[in-house]
This record gives sequence, C-alpha cells and structure tokens, in this order.
Amino acid sequence: MHTGCGRGWLLAAALSTALAGQGMMRQAAPRERRVVTQGTVTIGGASVAYTATAGTLLLRDARQRPIASVFYTAYTRNGPAAARPITFVYNGGPGSSSVWLHLGGLGPKRVVVPDAATPKGAPFTLTNNGDSILDATDLVFIDPVGTGYSHPVDGASGKQFWGVDEDVRAMGATIEAYLTQYQRWNSPKFILGESYGTFRSAALANYLQTQGVQLNGVMLLSSVLNFEASSFSPGNDLPFILFLPSYTAIAWYHHQLTPQPAHLRPLLQQVEAFAFQTYAPALLEGDRLPAAARQKLAAQLARYTGLSASAWERADLRVNAVEFEQRLLASEGRVTGRLDARYTGANVNPLWPARAYPVMQSSILGAFTAGIRTYLAEDLHYTTTRPYLVSNGAVGRAWDWKHRTPFVNFGARPGFTDVVPDLRRAMVTNPHLRLMVNEAYYDLGTPFFATEYTLAQLKLPAALAGHVEIQHYRVGHMLYLNDSARDKLHTNLERFIASTLAAQH
Repeated sequence: MHTGCGRGWLLAAALSTALAGQGMMRQAAPRERRVVTQGTVTIGGASVAYTATAGTLLLRDARQRPIASVFYTAYTRNGPAAARPITFVYNGGPGSSSVWLHLGGLGPKRVVVPDAATPKGAPFTLTNNGDSILDATDLVFIDPVGTGYSHPVDGASGKQFWGVDEDVRAMGATIEAYLTQYQRWNSPKFILGESYGTFRSAALANYLQTQGVQLNGVMLLSSVLNFEASSFSPGNDLPFILFLPSYTAIAWYHHQLTPQPAHLRPLLQQVEAFAFQTYAPALLEGDRLPAAARQKLAAQLARYTGLSASAWERADLRVNAVEFEQRLLASEGRVTGRLDARYTGANVNPLWPARAYPVMQSSILGAFTAGIRTYLAEDLHYTTTRPYLVSNGAVGRAWDWKHRTPFVNFGARPGFTDVVPDLRRAMVTNPHLRLMVNEAYYDLGTPFFATEYTLAQLKLPAALAGHVEIQHYRVGHMLYLNDSARDKLHTNLERFIASTLAAQH
C-alpha cells in the first residue's frame, strides 16, 4: 500500500500488531533527514560528476506510525535519471552495516588498506575509487535497522526487524520508500548483497516482486543461500564435502601441499571430483567404512589439505573450518583468517576448540570504522550524536532464523534455513531476471564449492539456465580488498548490468 506523504512505505500488518501488543510508550519520531553534496570520481580515466545524499527514511506500520529510521547513502550520476539503472547495496552479518561495500569497493571513495595485511594505523587514507560502478549505475547503500545510523523509533523494538522474514520486509519497505521519494519506480533496478546480504537478496528478490517491484538483476558477492551447506552440525556431512576444495586452495596458497602443484585451477577440478565421487560416499558409509579404506582416504585428504593423515583419522575424516584454520599453520604458531584465509595471525591458544579472535576482521576494522565516521562527517557533512555501528553483535544474537518458504513443503520440519526456493520463484515468475554470483577461493565463511552446489539445486527451467553466471576470484570473502580483484569485479559487474539491460530491451 502506498503512502502519499513520501515518508516511507507500509510494513506488514504483523509489525503493527506486535508493536501494539507490547504497550510501549510512544515519543515523537525523528524527522527524515537529507544532506546533499556534490562530488566527482575518476573511473576508467573519465570524470563522473555525482550528487551524494546522506539521509534517513522513516518506515511506518499499517497504522502509519513510524517504527524505524533507516540510514542510507545514495550516489546519483548527474543528468537525467529516469532510465538510468539504480542498485541497492548492503552487506550481511546479520548485524553488519554497509560500510564494507560502501568504502571498500563500490562507492566513489575507498579506504586504503594493504592486501592481506594489517594497516599500520591512523591516520587512514580515503582515495578516489577508480573501480566504483557509479559510471554504470546509481548506488544506494542501505544500513539495516540496528546497524550504521539506522534504529527503531517511537517505542518500536529492534527484534521486530531482526529475523529472516522481518528483515526482508523492512529492506523491501526501505527500497520502496526510496523509489517513491526520488521518483525512480521506472528505473532499471538491481540489488547487490554480500555474505548474509546474498541470503537476504534471494528472499528479497522474491518479496519485492510480490509487491510489484520487478527487478532487472541480482548481484551476489560471497554467497550463502542454504545454511545446511555450511553448518558443521552433528549428523550433517554436507559441509565437510563442500569445504574441502577451499581447504585445498588455502593450503596451496600457503605452500603447505606436498608436492605443491604449479597451478591452482586444475588441482581444484581434481579435488571437486574427489569430494563428490570418493569422499562423499565414504562419509555416508559411517562406521561401516573398512579400516583400509579409511586409511587410504585419510592419506589422500592429507595430500589435498596439508594436514596429516593421522589428524584426519583422529577427526573421523571430518575436519571443520575452525579446526582447519588452527591446524594448517600450527607448526609456525599461526592461524589463518576465516573470511579471508590469506590473512594470518598469532595462535594465542592452540588448545582452544574455537577461534580466539577474527583474524581478517580484526585487521581492517579500525581503518573502516575511522573511514566511515570521518567520511560521513567531513565529506558528506552528515553529523549526528548517534554512534555509527559498523557491526552490531546484538542483532545476530537476537536473529530469528525461521523463514516461510514460498513453496509448500509437505512433511517439512524446522531445520536449516534455505532461500533457494525464494530465488527459484523470483526467477521463474520473472523469466527476464538475471543472476550474477561472485565467489572467492580463499573464503571459509562462504566457500565457493558450497555456493556452486547450492546453485545447482535451483532447478530452473532449461530456458533460464543461461540467466545465471558465476565468476571466481583468487582472494577472500571481501573481493574488493585486493587491487586486481577489485578491478576484475568492476569489469564483471558493469558488463553484467549492461548485458542484462541489452537482453531485456
């Protein structure tokens, strides 16, 4: 349902009911803000003039009562906007702001950080981002409620937005509010998410289209679409199979394989075949696997991962990601990062069964926190007394993982959350929708083979199979932190946008 005053879009009536049932005292909601500045960025040797808008949108419930203030940063290329593509961008978490994609790879400015290493310290530098995709599409970076400057208002509770379906409704409402306020309903529309943002995108694409927002394309970076493929839970052997090629890639990067193959991709093709054809059937055997076969398999796993055969046997042929992070470089007293295993750090307690600290995130958090706080205040002139929450752990801890699938699943029981059916429905009901997936070899958060396995379960009609493309990068989770990968990502995203629009018109 539309709201004629341009102050946001109506959320589902369920949010209104939940709020009314809590009997909270209401206070005056903040007004929407909008701070506009002008800028230029040089991309591919050409100067692109743009308008930057840092502002908020108020989300309202079915009774027109404000329930959230959502912060966004929009960049629109100067000139006619009606037919120009617009892309809505967000990160994941749950509980992450959009700072990583904003100042890491896609916005007109980026934070300068060394690749796979910790920056030396403040002052950090913001520089022209020649790999921004602003030359191909307008960009709107959205901070979900509870992150950045976005927050509940007027007595609303954060938990009303902190769940798979609650988040999709809120993000959908934000996008609809922006399209209304800036008269962009008839512009070509794309969504782009990273990490949990890809999970959000699959469900959001389907939700938006049920609301009349027909997307042209969906772009995913470091994807997770079905948590069964990455959850090391008792009785779930799937992740052990799907993480194995990532273990191989990371061991190859750190020169832990004996012998060390010269080229990565042929090795990965060999390991992928082994994972499905040999390793998976062996795990299915369980205790029935003969001792000789177990020893032979452990020896092969050792050759593919750099871990010893005895370690694989002690682990019952099942090494989870945390164990791999801690064991691969144990002889050097080092651990690898999870999201980007090219990063390494000191192993402060080798006996701990869990990672002591997030190696990769710890390396870059300070630079991005200082960068966004400085950039918003000094460059975009957006000031507030609220802290900018780069990441909010409370969101993830309170997250409701229940999800209503768009298809009837007879006999289903609560289990791993899966949005592959949502993405399938979005692509079937909109047969022009295109999907681009970008994945990294050294990522243990969203391993590439797990993504490819999940996409193979889309079960699209043959006529739509060509609407999905996959791109690989020899980096970690945040593809854009590496200069050459960021340049490749820029080229691929721009080509995808252009080819999508060409195919649809």
